[in-house]
Amino acid sequence: MPHVPPITGSDPSLDAPVAPYDHWSLAPGLIYLNHGAFCPVPRALQQVQDRWRQRIESNPARFIMEELFDHLADAAQPLAAFVGTSADRLALVENASSGIATVLAGLDLGPGDRVLTTSHGYGAVRNQLTELARRRGIQPVEVALPCPVSDPIQILEALRPELDTGAALLIVDHVTSPTSTILPVAEIVALARDRGIPVLVDGSHAPGMLELDVDAIGAEWYVGNCHKWLCNPRGTAFLACADQAVQPRPQVISHAHGQGFPAEFRKIGSRDASAWLSVPDALDWHERMGGAALRARNTGLAAAAADRICEALGSACTAPKSMRGAMATIRMPGLPGTREAASALYRRLWDHEVELLCVPFADALWVRISTHAYNSLPEIDAVIAALQAASGDLQTGAT
Repeated sequence: MPHVPPITGSDPSLDAPVAPYDHWSLAPGLIYLNHGAFCPVPRALQQVQDRWRQRIESNPARFIMEELFDHLADAAQPLAAFVGTSADRLALVENASSGIATVLAGLDLGPGDRVLTTSHGYGAVRNQLTELARRRGIQPVEVALPCPVSDPIQILEALRPELDTGAALLIVDHVTSPTSTILPVAEIVALARDRGIPVLVDGSHAPGMLELDVDAIGAEWYVGNCHKWLCNPRGTAFLACADQAVQPRPQVISHAHGQGFPAEFRKIGSRDASAWLSVPDALDWHERMGGAALRARNTGLAAAAADRICEALGSACTAPKSMRGAMATIRMPGLPGTREAASALYRRLWDHEVELLCVPFADALWVRISTHAYNSLPEIDAVIAALQAASGDLQTGAT
């Protein structure tokens, strides 16, 4: 597998994919710019997962009862090293949302407790807090962040007054889903710590996109997905917990009861563990694709693609390049910022074999592009043409 040189200026490596589309199972002719939503799994890692499934099926009773616990512990070791923590602080979970739900379930939150989030947060997390408000009487507080944002200081200044007021918990994204913005999480955690407020970081998009050091960030809890930018088979994420934090317990108590964190997460009934067991191979695949150089290349490609799209549409992104990774969210001029318009644009783009995310946010309509090893800059001309045609059709009412 090729090694990718570091990105410098207008690097020619952006003009060709690192792992072309035939390394994946994507439909022929499809331009896939929605990696941040649902990552395609490389054929090589599909085969790894298949081999684990075959091994399990050769004697499922023996594997699950005698071998699985240790294999899951082994899988967590390289992942912990990759994200910057120790294996005794990291549990494997199905996805970031389930990790967040697990942390919330273990906290003694009750009537009137303020739980802070931001206006750029993920909708599923907002829904979890709405349900907690119904069941426990907590008080969700959504801090309005600017959009567009021009500087990390704006984020800190927006959060400071609510942190000064006090809260039982702050949930903050490392990379925001709707706006593709990298938030200054280490600085946010420091602000919260000074005020005695624990922090849960939603790092869904960080592993495999950003250089990640969970322990250095210093949050009480950090969740991240392995089935996004690391391209691992779906249903694979981690929950990291600092030593001083409330230790999470799995929401399903099973045969590892009493063994503590993270061991209790390794035995939770009968599950298909093949995706978790594939994590070491996904990390190896990521490194053979270039590792840090691949991450830099993907970020550079997203920035170059966004520049072209913005120039063609006369538009702008939600955040500067210094606050973006391998995603960019771009305003679509001329269309209303409604769910109906987003859905209509999304479906129109299917006619052009373009897959990306359409986002109604802050009274405007946006498109979010995500770039990975199979993408290249020459694809963007077709994407621009598709956006212009689809937008034009919607503005004129063409059918």
